[in-house]
Parts: sequence; C-alpha cells; structure tokens
Amino acid sequence: MKMRILLTVMLTLLMCSSLPAQITGDALGVHSLGPGSGSHITGARPEACAYCHAPHSGLNIGLWNQKLTTQIYTTYNSNTAKNVSTQPVLGTSSNQCLSCHDGTVAVGATVAYGQVVTQGSMQTSDVFGSNLQSSHPFSLTPPLKDNITLAASLVANGHTADATGAVTLIKGNVECMSCHNPHVQSKDPISRNFLVKDGSNGQLCLACHDPLRTIGGQVNPLADWTASAHALSTSKISPQALLGSYPTVAGAACISCHAPHNSTGPARLLRGQNELDCIACHNGGANVSPMPPSANVFAEYAAPKVGHPFPAATNPHDATEGVLLNNNRHATCVDCHSAHGSEPVGVFPPAPQIRISQKNIAGIQASDGTSVLAPAVNQYENCLRCHGTSSSKQVLPIYGYFPVRAVSAGDALNQIPQFAVGATSSHPVMHARSSSLAQPSLLGNMLNLDGITPGRAMGTQVLCTDCHNSDDNRESGGPGANGPHGSRWTHILERRYEFSQAAVPGQAISNLFPNPDLSVNGPYALCGKCHDLANQIHRNTSWNKHSAHMDAGVSCSTCHTAHGMGATNASVSGERLVNFDMNVVAPNGNLPVSYNRATNSCTLVCHLVAHNPDGTVSAAGLRGRIGGRK
Repeated sequence: MKMRILLTVMLTLLMCSSLPAQITGDALGVHSLGPGSGSHITGARPEACAYCHAPHSGLNIGLWNQKLTTQIYTTYNSNTAKNVSTQPVLGTSSNQCLSCHDGTVAVGATVAYGQVVTQGSMQTSDVFGSNLQSSHPFSLTPPLKDNITLAASLVANGHTADATGAVTLIKGNVECMSCHNPHVQSKDPISRNFLVKDGSNGQLCLACHDPLRTIGGQVNPLADWTASAHALSTSKISPQALLGSYPTVAGAACISCHAPHNSTGPARLLRGQNELDCIACHNGGANVSPMPPSANVFAEYAAPKVGHPFPAATNPHDATEGVLLNNNRHATCVDCHSAHGSEPVGVFPPAPQIRISQKNIAGIQASDGTSVLAPAVNQYENCLRCHGTSSSKQVLPIYGYFPVRAVSAGDALNQIPQFAVGATSSHPVMHARSSSLAQPSLLGNMLNLDGITPGRAMGTQVLCTDCHNSDDNRESGGPGANGPHGSRWTHILERRYEFSQAAVPGQAISNLFPNPDLSVNGPYALCGKCHDLANQIHRNTSWNKHSAHMDAGVSCSTCHTAHGMGATNASVSGERLVNFDMNVVAPNGNLPVSYNRATNSCTLVCHLVAHNPDGTVSAAGLRGRIGGRK
C-alpha cells in the first residue's frame, strides 16, 4: 500500500515536470538565451538558466556558471559625492552582472559546459566597458556616509525608503540588484529593463533620494521636486530623443535629465554637460511635444539674437563653485534655474520677488555684495552672482556699445552701488521708488511688446527682467521665453534702445535719429514701456528741452544712466539719473562737465555745440550766444 502511494506521488511529480511552466507575464525576457527565445543573443543550449547557473560543477557562488570578469574599472566619482565606489568584489552580485555587461567575457562562457556557441550581440547601451564613471555608483566603500539628498534610513538602518521593499541594499550596499532583478524583465512593463519595480515618475530613484529631507541649515538640491515643472510636465517624449521608455516628461522624471548608465555628462550622470542637458528638450525640436514656444529657450540664442554667454572649456559650471562667480563668469541654465525646484509660471508675483521658474536658486545679498542667500528671495539677488562685486567681469563687444559715465563708483559693471538705497537716483530695482521729485511721465501700466496694450500695473519696484528680457517674452505679450536668455537688441534688452555715439567726445553724433519715431519701433522703445513719450516727455512736462533733443535725434543715453548713480560729485549730483556719457560729451574749455537742476542747464560740449554755464549755447570753441537756454 505504501509503495503504491509512493509510486502515485512520483508519477504525479513527473507529469507536472513535463508541463509548461505556469508563469504569468514576462519572466527572464531577453536574459533567456536559448534557441528561439527572441533575445539579442541566442545560444545552442536549450536550458534558459544554464547560461548563468549550473546545478553541478559551477562556481560555489549561488551555483554560478558564467565565467567571472576580472576587469579593473574606473568607478564613478564627483566632487559632490560623499560615498565613493570601490572595485566590485569577485563573485558578488555586481561582479556577476558585469561578467556579461562589461564586454570582456563572452556571453555563454560557462564554467560547467565551456563556451556555448551563440549568435547575435548585446545592444551597445547594455555594454558598459571598463569606465563606469558614467554609471550610477555601486559597490560603495562601507560604511555608507549620510547626505542630505539621501533617505535617512539608508544610513540609519540600512533600508531604502521604498515602502514595497522592492528596492533594497545588498548586504548593506548599493549593488546592481538593488535596482535590477535579472530574473524578471518586465516588473516595469514600460521600461522593461529588469527593474525591481515600476520606475515611472521617479519611484525607483526616490527609494534612495529624498527631496523632502532637511538637515540643519543645509540646502537640499532636490527640494520641491514633487511640485516642479519637470515632475508635473505632461509633454510627450519622442522615442527618437532616447530619454527612456516613458511617454511623458513627468513619467520619465529623473531620467529625463539623468542616465543611470552610459551618461554623457562628466559627473552627476547628466545626459549632456550643463546647458546641453537642458537644450535636449528646450530647443523647440521634436524631442518633446507639445512644448509651448515659451519653453523654447534655445531659440533666444539663435542669430541675430545674442544671449548670456555659455560656459567655455576654460570656465565650465561646477556644482561646487561659489555662488559669487569670481573669475569664472558664465551663464549656464543652472546658474539661474533649479531643475529640481523650478515651477511653471502661471501668475507673475510682484517685483522684486524672484519668479517661481527660478525657485530655489541661490543669490547674493545686495547689502554687502558677498553674503550668500540660499535660496534667493528677490530676482536681482540671483543676478548679483555675476553683476555685483564678482571679479573678472568683462565688457564684451557682442552686447553692443558701452557708455562711460561722468562719475562712477569705480567698477562700472557692479550694479549694487548703482541701484542702492543710497544712490542719489536710480531705477527702483533694489528698493522702492523714493524720489521726492514729480514723475509725470510714468504710466499706470507697463506697455506690452505691441506698445499699446497695458501690461503689468506699475508698482513701486521693477525687475531686472523688465528691461533685460527676451525680445518676444511671454509676460509682455509675446510667444517666447521669459527672462534674459537672448535678444536681437543690444545688452539683451527687451526692446530697442539706441545709444548715441560719437567718434570723438563733443564732436558730431554719428547715429542721430531725427524726427523721432515714438512708437514701439523707434529708438526710445524701451523707455516707452514705462514712460509716456508722446504726451509727457516730448511735451517737456519734466524738462523744457526734451523735445528739442529728441527731434534732433539725440538718445536718452547721452544724458541719463539707465541703472542709477553709483557715485556723484559736485558737478554731477545724479538727480533725475543725469550722468553724462563721456564718450559723447566733452568738457567746455577748462570747465568740468556739470548739470544744474535748479536752472535746468548743463556745462559741456556735445554734437559740436557748447552748452555754457549761463544756459546759452554756442558753436563749439566760440563765445557768444547763438541760442536760448538749453
């Protein structure tokens, strides 16, 4: 009886073993290398498991059968990494994976069966070679060191923040199998990269990287990721973009910008160095759509426009560089935007607050020009990274004519003294309007790019980007990107603004614009954004000779500085932003260039006309009155 029962059990087992495996969904996928499996590589042996495992005569490491690689690797490193990779230990799980994926050991080079004959080859993207600098760090030097961007539990108790438990540390370390399950290809049915769980929307990355973590006063560079423009974007990703398998930017999440393997950026696994990483999507091309024109930032750099200078080989951006950009001035995207925190702009906050498209970006305190603000509160604080006390600032011809003012605080490119509260007069960028003088020309609303439609209400302060902006920016009614990315007008100005120029100071002005066009197409268009040119300025409501100078074609820039008075002297007090361009005007004899607001007169020589202390004007070099008061 017992023998009969035993035979029945054995027969049942044999019958079950002859049935096809009852596996729902994909299992080994392309790791199944047997004949007809559909893998990129197929071998002569029919057993799917035999290429990696052998029940007998394999290596005494999990029945391992593939010959192990002994390759020495260049491992991942960056100056922001606290955990350093070491060489994978022979026989460990990561070494086993690399025994196929570093390309040094032939697929099918088994211990038990010798070299199995194979056909086909691995995809290039699956071969990592000996340089693992471009792959996510693994086999880290123990013990793990804490970092504000890491989940607290990694160091505290050796667990990831993945509530499902799928993403794990392997013997307390990050290994290939922390993220990949080599036995099941499609736990993530879209990615199909042997991930241990669905990786869409950054779930896999967020198992270890925590954008919500705070430690003392440290800045978490991942802060506000969940509400960011990239985390929420429904824009479709084209397969040709090679940004992964997920259909939208939000779905791809981290891997829109970072590549876990075979990244092209030199550090931090970027898909392209610095701005090249951003331009892959923000170039108006077919990689991502639908993308509104306002997101096509790269169009603002295309000729004939001129934009902020990209980093060169001699001054690349680096994540550890100082906020105050001394001796390394450049303007890559991440100098002004945080890819992790930047949010889509629906409502523009009042000046001088920083735009939420620049959320979490650092800045410099205007009060001393050196103290770091992380993050910046006001827009101008971010601009002061380069346009304040930083050294090695340059006057570059590509940005157009540069005036030389009668009085200066020393560094003409340092905007802090020019906009400071203590400036005699300035445009109200760093402080609210405070002049006691009447300002009859100010409009109630800034005018949009058409010069007709009212835009933002005139507040007590203005932004740097109210003047320096893309010439087709969305905030002012255009279709293009907001911000000083690039413009066809000089100095990255939003609208046309002509600077009077003379070959020799005091001599004829070489670019007069007589009978002025006061419209948005004319030489005073930028000033006309906020000031009523036709009904106030040209009608002399603030000064009785404005119209005469405008009709002659002389620019505002000859007499006025656009920013503010960084310094003053007894001759040029700085009221009304009067600070003459010494490339255009010259002293009148041995008298210094001066301005007297009380008499509305100046002393100088300009456009071959001498302006005399008593208010008369005469031909340069001659005495005697030839006209009325200037």
